Amino acid sequence: MAVEPHKHCPICGTPIPLNELVCSPDCQTVWDQRINQQKKTRYALTGVIILFLVIWGIMQFMK
Repeated sequence: MAVEPHKHCPICGTPIPLNELVCSPDCQTVWDQRINQQKKTRYALTGVIILFLVIWGIMQFMK
């Protein structure tokens, strides 16, 4: 009794074929929202790091 090769939907855990990303349009919507949130978080973190470096650089030259 071998199980066909498959993977599971990262949103709901339903078994799906290997060539699919998610199992349904509802899960695709959730997946897209998660990706967009990750992008926003990454941009915000990059902005905070750049702001910190600019402030640090200004403080170094003001000594």
